[in-house]
Amino acid sequence: MYSFSKYKDQYKANLRLALPVVLTQLGQILTQFADNLMVGRYGGDDPTPLAAVSFGGAVAFILFIAAVGIALGMTPLIGELYAQGDRRQSSLLLQNGILFYGALGAAMSLVQYAAIPLLYRLGQPAEVVDMAVPYYKMLVYSMPFVMLFFSFKQFLEGVGNTKVEMFATIAANLANIGFNWIFIYGRWGFPEMGAEGAGLGTLLARIIAPALMIGYFFSRPRYRCYLEGFSPRNLSRQAVGRLLRMGLPISLQMFLEASAFVGTGIMMGWFGPMAKVAMSANQIATTMGNCAFMIVMSIGAATTIRVSHCYGARNIGELTAAAKASYHLVLAWNAFAALAFISLRQWIPTLFTTNADTILLTSQLLVFVALFQLSDGIQNVSVGILRGIQDVKIIMPIALISYWLLNLPVGYLLGFGLKMGPAGLFLGFTFGLSSAGVLMIRRIRRSVRRLRSELPPAGIMNS
Repeated sequence: MYSFSKYKDQYKANLRLALPVVLTQLGQILTQFADNLMVGRYGGDDPTPLAAVSFGGAVAFILFIAAVGIALGMTPLIGELYAQGDRRQSSLLLQNGILFYGALGAAMSLVQYAAIPLLYRLGQPAEVVDMAVPYYKMLVYSMPFVMLFFSFKQFLEGVGNTKVEMFATIAANLANIGFNWIFIYGRWGFPEMGAEGAGLGTLLARIIAPALMIGYFFSRPRYRCYLEGFSPRNLSRQAVGRLLRMGLPISLQMFLEASAFVGTGIMMGWFGPMAKVAMSANQIATTMGNCAFMIVMSIGAATTIRVSHCYGARNIGELTAAAKASYHLVLAWNAFAALAFISLRQWIPTLFTTNADTILLTSQLLVFVALFQLSDGIQNVSVGILRGIQDVKIIMPIALISYWLLNLPVGYLLGFGLKMGPAGLFLGFTFGLSSAGVLMIRRIRRSVRRLRSELPPAGIMNS
């Protein structure tokens, strides 16, 4: 039977880590929100600028999330080493992470740039693609800076410090809003750049974020020591291998999940005369879903940190209590978010656009965003638990089944085969996210039973 007093301390510990991450995620979501809001207002009754940002951002996001997923593998590794007090190995992983992730970001930029001709072959309106390409290029140029930021961010999360990334992200994204105001609308003597100006603002903000993190590390002896003797010669095949073995399954899972959202966004452009309206409505509804998801991601990140520390200390009782507390928190939040989306569905779109058709369609899509909130929360916390116990190989096949074999085909069947339109595409998310949540919970139960049987009785506490 549930007892609040039993989990009260776990809620406090999880929220203590999660709240700074919430503000960090808020800062990152704020970039997308600000781009969409300001570009949507810039377009007025014309949905083309918002559709361009939607399309360009969606295509860039595919490799962006794959690269970031690889960087997330550092957190559970550092978390285990931190619980065991191994500073030397932590320093080795950080330095190799900086070198490897930075090179990976540059490689991703080259691949994304080479893919520009493919943007015209995805069945989107030509005028939307023409406007999307300059915005997309700015996002492509930012990838090395993104990966450098995540190198430091994931290390700090591993040692339980989630506040610094919060301040760096908030500062960078406040700057992004200012840059948007200047470059989108052509203020202070700069030319009016529209959607491309939003991309330039994002690029500059993503340069500022790692600069702030580097400054923090060098200004604090506690962290500066981890960079002592830093040199490209320190690149270790073994260390990079550890980062890849942990990060690659996470990356593939995130890529498969993100591809369901990106694929849905691309299919929105296949609705003929209403394509631009569908793309704009999809962008607004997805942006609002991402705003709710920032809390979910923050709780998931806090779960990974807590679970990795408990795993390093081999305290399975505390581990299971922390995991259950995260499920409670995320279910409470997603229930609130679902109610908010339903009750405010007619007002929210008016913040972004004055186009009546876009407002009407967005209000319908927000109902389906509300529908998959609980499933989304459960699967994300489950991923956080599996990362924390370093059981990450299973999440890729689960994601493959959930998002490529269920989400996208079901969405396509409902949207085009049964003529449900954009609403049918969104309904596919409910199938994909729900199946992911169920399969991951089954895996977690199996893994925890295995851990209990492998550890000596003295290392086990009653949950």
